[in-house]
Formats: sequence, C-alpha cells, structure tokens
Amino acid sequence: KAALDFLATAANKKEVEKTIVPDKEVEKPKKVSKPKSYKLASRDYKAEDTIIKVNDILIGGNNFIVIGGPCSVESHEQIFQCAQFAKENGTQILRGGCFKPRTSPYSFQGMGFDGLNELKSAGKKYEMPIITEVLSSEQVAEVALNSDIVQIGARNMQNFSLLKEVGRIHRPVMLKRGMMSSLDELLNAAEYILAHGNRQVILCERGIRTFETATRNTLDLSAIPFLKELTHLPIIVDPSHAIGVRDKVAPLAKAAKVVGAHGVMIEFHPDPDKALSDGEQSLTFEQYGELMKDLHAL
Repeated sequence: KAALDFLATAANKKEVEKTIVPDKEVEKPKKVSKPKSYKLASRDYKAEDTIIKVNDILIGGNNFIVIGGPCSVESHEQIFQCAQFAKENGTQILRGGCFKPRTSPYSFQGMGFDGLNELKSAGKKYEMPIITEVLSSEQVAEVALNSDIVQIGARNMQNFSLLKEVGRIHRPVMLKRGMMSSLDELLNAAEYILAHGNRQVILCERGIRTFETATRNTLDLSAIPFLKELTHLPIIVDPSHAIGVRDKVAPLAKAAKVVGAHGVMIEFHPDPDKALSDGEQSLTFEQYGELMKDLHAL
C-alpha cells in the first residue's frame, strides 16, 4: 500500500508540474541617472584632466605635488625659516595663513596683509609659488595680486558671493570641501567659480565631520577615486586638518598619494607647541623631512 501511495503521489506531482507555467525572465527596471546640476566641472563636459600651471609647477594629470608651510604666518623669521626648510626638502608650493577663520574670536586671527607681504617675500627668495586663504570678497583683489593661488576655506565653501568673486580673477583657486558637504555640493561650489570665468579650480578634501571624536575630522579618502571619475579638476588632500594630530598626518598623506590624489597640503612649524594656531596638527621639521622622503619613495 505504501508503494502504491508513493506512485500516486509521484504521478500527481508530475501532473501539477505540467500546470506550472515557467516564470518569464523579469526585466529589471532601468536605472534612471539624475542629471548633474554642475556642467563645467563634469567629465561629460571635459573628458581629459585639467592641468593647472603655476610658474613651472603642474597640478593635475599624472603629477603629484606637495604644498607645505605653517598654519599661520607668525613673523618674518618664522615664515622665512619654514620657506627655506620647505625648499630644501622638495616642497613645490609654500603655504601660510594670513587671514585666519578661527572658531573663537579670541584666537589669533592672522597678520593680515602684513603677513601676506612676508609670505610673498619668502616665496620670492626661495623661488616658490605661494598660497593663502581669503575670507571675504573685499580681500580677493589684493590677495590675488600677491598670492599665486587663492584658497577658499571649508567654512566658505558655500559662500556664493565669495565664489563668484574668485570666479572673476585670473589666479588658480583651491576650493576646500565643507566639513559637512557632499561631493555633489563641492562640485556645485566649484561650478560657481567656473561659471564666472575662472577655469583654474583645484579641489581639496580636508576631512568631514562625523560622530567620531578620536580625530578632529574624518578624512574621506574614498572621495578621491569618486571625484576623479566625476570631474576633470585636480584634487589635493589636506590630512593635517582632517586628523588634527601630528603623529597621524604622515600615514594619511601617504595613503592620499596611493589612492590617486594629485597632491597633499601639509602643515609644519619650527616649534609646533608654541604655534599660534593648530600646533597640535603641525609636524616638526624632522617629521616633515621624513614624510617628504617617504612620499618621494612611493
């Protein structure tokens, strides 16, 4: 009886299988890509990499550069000492803050145009282009006359009147990513500059704000390959502001080169513990020299 029941069940199963219509292959819905709100910054507009020439230095393409110097220009002696060391260790561009956007109004705000004059003199003596930040539209024209590259800081990434103003100058502009800004927002900010006539825009990843408190910010290294796919603009990484701890800057700088950044911007100081701003993230001369050797070897 058990054998008969089994055969009956098997026969019924075959009959049931005959009634089952095989599923047709379900067509997957086509992915609808959202139109980019930026155009001039897009690879669709320009497929090849933009390469920006500053004196004899090329930024972008297959080139890798180092921008180095103190967070702030503090004195004639300090910036000249930094410039000499930077030059001796293969740094291509000298940085130094003259107008400082500080969280506290009681913190050192920079030497202003006096600091810019010192930075310019140091760059001239050691034959290095210079970069410094502008905070307002009123500063742009005079800073552009004296600085080879004009920097827009993270806090001003979406200061649209300032972006329009630097869009009218004929100096390269380094645009830092805002601490809570998406890549789309960064590229749209760059679009403001490009759309107003200045096609010499350099992007800078400097870390974003997350829930992590061990570091000052979180360096978004994943942004580099994504940006290189989305845009033709050069991309620089600032590990100093991202990590905020001098002993951890070097690994991030080396990682930035490995993932394809076009350069890094590093802060160093003759005596970081006595620096008037961001001393905790500034490398010593010895650390900076070692980092330059390591970057050259990669």
